[in-house]
Amino acid sequence: MAAAGAEAAAEEEKRLPEGDPESGGDSDDEGDSDSSGDGEDEEKENEAEIQRLEEQLSINAFDYNCHLDLIKLLRQEGELVKLRRARQKMSELFPLTEEIWLDWLKDEIKMASEISEREKVYELFERAVKDYICPEIWLEYAQYSIGGIGQEGGIERVRSIFERALTAVGLHVTKGTALWEAYREFENAILETAQPAPGSIPSPEQQQVLCSQLEKIHTLFRRQLGIPLLDMEASYAEYEEWSEEPIPETTVKNYKKALQQLEKCKPYEEALLGAETPKLAEYQAYIDFEMKAGDPARIQLIYERALAENCLVPDLWARYNQYLDRQLKVKELVLSAHDRAVRNCPWTVGLWIRYLLAMERHRVEHSIISEMFEKALNAGFIQATDYVEIWQAYLDYLRRRVDFTQDSSKELEELRSAFARAVEYLKQEVEERFSESGDPSCTIMQNWARVEARLCNNMQKARELWDNIMTKGNAKYANMWLEYYNLERAHGDTQHCRKALHRAVQCTSDYPEHVCEVLLTLERIEGTLEDWDAAVQKTENRLARVNEQRAKAAEKEAALAKQEEERAEQRKQARAEKKASKKAKKTRAGDKRKADEDDEGEWGQEEELPSKRHRAEGDGVLPEEDMEVETGLFGRSEKADGPAAPKEKASTSRKDIPKVFHDSSKDKVTVFVSNLSYTMAEPEAKLRELFGSCGEVVEVRAVFNNKGTFRGYCYVQFREEEAARQALGLDRTAVEGRPMFVSPCVDKNKNPDFKVFRYSTTLEKHKLFISGLPFSCTKEELEEVCKAHGNVKDIRLVTNRAGKPKGLAYVEYENEAQASQAVLKMDGLTVKDHVIKVMISNPPLRKLPERPDPSKASLALPRQIYGARGKGRTQLSMMPRALQRQSNPVAKAENGMVQNSPAASSEPPAEPKKMSNADFAKMLLKK
Repeated sequence: MAAAGAEAAAEEEKRLPEGDPESGGDSDDEGDSDSSGDGEDEEKENEAEIQRLEEQLSINAFDYNCHLDLIKLLRQEGELVKLRRARQKMSELFPLTEEIWLDWLKDEIKMASEISEREKVYELFERAVKDYICPEIWLEYAQYSIGGIGQEGGIERVRSIFERALTAVGLHVTKGTALWEAYREFENAILETAQPAPGSIPSPEQQQVLCSQLEKIHTLFRRQLGIPLLDMEASYAEYEEWSEEPIPETTVKNYKKALQQLEKCKPYEEALLGAETPKLAEYQAYIDFEMKAGDPARIQLIYERALAENCLVPDLWARYNQYLDRQLKVKELVLSAHDRAVRNCPWTVGLWIRYLLAMERHRVEHSIISEMFEKALNAGFIQATDYVEIWQAYLDYLRRRVDFTQDSSKELEELRSAFARAVEYLKQEVEERFSESGDPSCTIMQNWARVEARLCNNMQKARELWDNIMTKGNAKYANMWLEYYNLERAHGDTQHCRKALHRAVQCTSDYPEHVCEVLLTLERIEGTLEDWDAAVQKTENRLARVNEQRAKAAEKEAALAKQEEERAEQRKQARAEKKASKKAKKTRAGDKRKADEDDEGEWGQEEELPSKRHRAEGDGVLPEEDMEVETGLFGRSEKADGPAAPKEKASTSRKDIPKVFHDSSKDKVTVFVSNLSYTMAEPEAKLRELFGSCGEVVEVRAVFNNKGTFRGYCYVQFREEEAARQALGLDRTAVEGRPMFVSPCVDKNKNPDFKVFRYSTTLEKHKLFISGLPFSCTKEELEEVCKAHGNVKDIRLVTNRAGKPKGLAYVEYENEAQASQAVLKMDGLTVKDHVIKVMISNPPLRKLPERPDPSKASLALPRQIYGARGKGRTQLSMMPRALQRQSNPVAKAENGMVQNSPAASSEPPAEPKKMSNADFAKMLLKK
């Protein structure tokens, strides 16, 4: 064996790729020394990496990518013993893919020279064909078995392997033909060896062998022609040419029927051929088609084909196993599928639970089921509640094994021991890992108490368990007390029921009224007068305390709300005073105020109002810094008529632009673009070019203020609605260093609840949320870190409106398996001296703003209706000036609104006296 090992090592060295340091070369001495030095460095690096990977696997044996990396390095280094051990460990935990198996089998075949070593290769093939239904592996198996045809029983062994291969993959529409042809070639080779020598007359025994062999080949042709396979016509033509007799009518009929079935399958096969990975939708359509046809063999095959390409999709495994459990019910087939499911997706607790149920259903030995449960506990679930579910499933199984007619049994003691272990496991292992037990309401202890009370008639133990449940923070919940009360009513006595309800009245904080009602009902039916009086007094006292606590809480909440309102009012008043003071300083004595047009009417509407000037001493205009005129949300307004402002450039830049009215009927072909840079030059031209890739752009309406400064948002109108939908895909595109926001054009007055948020706000198990990143981290750098743990589909760095990073990111993987592995390996990782936090993406629910109560609307004063964007700086008051005069001297009115003098501005304005119609008439007559 030592010599065989040396030969194997030498053979492995021959297979080393060119350029490996151990393979040598024909370079000069200097080149040899350099290459040897580089080779030694690379070898040391590989050895260090191998050691690191082995240590990582000792910590987390379910790290799939780590297994792959280790096998690749060991194969590169030629470490045959370690390579075989690494493959063996991985195959025990995961089903291996077709490529991994073929590499392993080819390596072992090259090293197998003796009969005992060939038997080990046969065993390896047997393991390989059980992982997935792969035509290539079956074909390799059959061809390898032909090499042992010279051994005793070799021919029958080859035929047995071919028959098993045809049963497994002979129905494969695209790859099954290769197996049938290989089988026929083998039988034809046997036929050639059975032919008599030329010129000789065959004996009766030889004639019988020839006829038997011919019949075998005929049978193979007939079987193949009855199955829908690609290139059936070529197989039929080959049969016609080979056969010396006419093809039987039955075979022709079956052939035509198979051709018709092939035509029905072709659309699904073509869809699979043209689809991109993972092809789940195409496979599901194919499965539905086969399910309607109802052929179990074909249904099983299409499921297996889908799983070979989507082995990490738990839902697909669950549907396949459900079909096998309910329809086929073949023990070996069912249990094999369940075993492969949990080895492929060990993080999915539902697959483990179905496996335990299937093993119990097919009466597998208890020791094997217990061993499988222990494997489930070490599978590395991603949620604390998963451990509660798997424990509950196992406890249910143990409970069904117990014969409760006996006072004591081995099974009952095992059940109680398992209950105790489950409680301890959730408290220690799960709580330490997830910072929660996953079972806050103690469902496992509740079930334990019910088993003790109902099935074991042990109320004393049940009461101890419920007392333990209440001490874990559940005493404040009414439903927990009522569960205990119902258990006492069914299996206990009235005294303990009364005691439980009295404790419930004292401890319950969520629904004390309900508990009090249950206590009074009990005493009304079964209690004495003393019991009734005690219950009434206890409930009244408790409810009085509860009402008092609620009143205090309501007062506290009202006080906080009032304080918040006062602070808001103070802030509002401070802003108003600051604004008034600023305007008062800018107003020059004797200047007349020019009334700007009111462009803040209904959303999307624009009206031209004639310019007006207040008549007063002197002529003057409002400085342009205080005027910001636009045409609502859909374009620019003209400048108001009147004398030109001092800044001639600003006045002429917007003067001749015609007013554009918005057509709300074109909202479907319009998008709203915002968060653009204010300094963008020629926004119309730039945005027209940017959105031109989506479709024909009819118009770009950028919004400017009266000075000609771009305000950072605009409206882009397309010719077709489809182009507008494509334009939404440019949302968050970086334009001049800022993320551009693109959203549908929606009337916010008509749709106040309309929100545009393109990302999911629910749990996404295939997506990670990463926080704590350095602001300098780029998308490429983060992708380099993440791609080591799976195939990264997308990375999104979260930025603010200015495009600056916030240290947050979302990373999307192909499936939840890769995401869960990345969480385990990346959480707590250091990136540029920053420790990052990694978790599954599950954003918190957004708090919706409270809507005003319509019933209270009549109590509030009517609110003045402004435009869609509130009261603008140029909004005018329509109240006559005569009605604005007061006895105290006032400052000059601005925009039609009266302002107090600086001396009086610090004092709160007095409440205006209510005036009748007669008062108004007198005031006008005095004018």
